[in-house]
Amino acid sequence: MIRPLDDRVVIEPMEAEEKTAGGIVLPDTAKEKPMKGKIVAVGDGKMLENGKRAELLVKKGDKVLYGKYAGTEVAMDGKEYLVMRESDILAKIE
Repeated sequence: MIRPLDDRVVIEPMEAEEKTAGGIVLPDTAKEKPMKGKIVAVGDGKMLENGKRAELLVKKGDKVLYGKYAGTEVAMDGKEYLVMRESDILAKIE
């Protein structure tokens, strides 16, 4: 498994929508890149000037929204993941 460093997180993107709101089935080439996913690993937090680590606001298992072009795509064990900084996450999904 990937272990992120500092304030980075590893996200497993959720599947893109198969249909539009009007019920039209989309082919793979027309699907939007997903902008939500589930956090599968978190780093230890950013190192502060005083030598302590800043605690992350997200944790493993959280579902989040992120920017369309955020993070770096990584493939491992046949699955696609995104590695990004916590600051690239826009919101938690409750």
